[in-house]
Amino acid sequence: MIKLVPFTPADFSQLIDWLDSEQLLTEWSGAMFSYPLTPQALAWYIEGANDFANPEVFIYKAVDAATGAAVGHISLGGISERNRSGRITRVLVAPGARGKGYCAAMLRALLAIGFGELTLHRIELGVYSFNQAAIRCYRQCGFQTDGVLRDVARYGNEYWSLVEMSMLEDEWRAREAAPVAPAAD
Repeated sequence: MIKLVPFTPADFSQLIDWLDSEQLLTEWSGAMFSYPLTPQALAWYIEGANDFANPEVFIYKAVDAATGAAVGHISLGGISERNRSGRITRVLVAPGARGKGYCAAMLRALLAIGFGELTLHRIELGVYSFNQAAIRCYRQCGFQTDGVLRDVARYGNEYWSLVEMSMLEDEWRAREAAPVAPAAD
């Protein structure tokens, strides 16, 4: 359904267009970037990315394999070789592609890289508690809730709580080995 390709400077303007409000940028990146997002900020973001010889962060554009259209963005960072762990960050489905299963496809592809190619033991992520669609997607993909960091981020006059979730390599392998159920009519 999708393929992950390295996110490059050629993709900057599209991502900037997708992140068209301060709130959406904050939901996507926390305090990492300020609004409006700029090509200079994205150049810093991708510096040293996608180096399998020296893994720090892997940043991808998700492309619909059938149409070639960009449908999302996702990254895997915080790589600890010692702990064999990493953290999925900055997940975004393109505005016109939401609700079509791309988020789950992006996660499955990134988990295959993390657990399969990088041989990680644990992959975690954080999602703001109000993003119920993302939480449902992550649970459907096999992530377990580890806990909630209450009022961890302030946006305007409100505080946002962060749901911490993770998956372990044995859980991923069991899901990969499970037979696929036939589609319902």
